[in-house]
Amino acid sequence: MTPKIIQGNSHKDQRGSLSYNNSFDASAVKRMYVIENDLGFIRRWQGHKIEQRWFTAVSGRFKIQLIQVDDWKAPAVDLEKLTFELVNETFNVLHIPNGYVTSIQALADNSKLLVMSNYFLNEIKDEYRYPVDYFKNK
Repeated sequence: MTPKIIQGNSHKDQRGSLSYNNSFDASAVKRMYVIENDLGFIRRWQGHKIEQRWFTAVSGRFKIQLIQVDDWKAPAVDLEKLTFELVNETFNVLHIPNGYVTSIQALADNSKLLVMSNYFLNEIKDEYRYPVDYFKNK
C-alpha cells in the first residue's frame, strides 16, 4: 500500500471557519495523540512494520518525510524518501500504511500534529527507530 493524502476542506463565513474531512474513514483508529515539535527540531526516523497511522495538522504546518523500509534489521541507507506537507487550513489526512518510518518537522510556530493509530499503546511490540543521520539524503 502507498501513502496517500485524504483530501479535507474548509469553509469560512461570517460565523467563523469550519475544517472538515468527509472522506476520512476513522473506523480503524484505536488511539490518538498530538505531537508538538520546536521549530528547527526534526523528529526522525521512527516507524512501524505492522501499525499504520494517519496524520493531520490541527495547527500550523508540517513537513513529513516517509521511507518504506526494505529490511527492518539493516535497511538500505539510500532508500527513496516521499515528502508531504500538511497544513491545518485544509484538514487533509496523510495515511501512512505499515512498513514506513517517518520524519516530522514543524514549519510554523505552535504547530500541532494529530496522530492516529490502528493499535492501542503496548498492544503490539512494533516500534523501530534509526539514528537521525542513518538514511542518506536523496
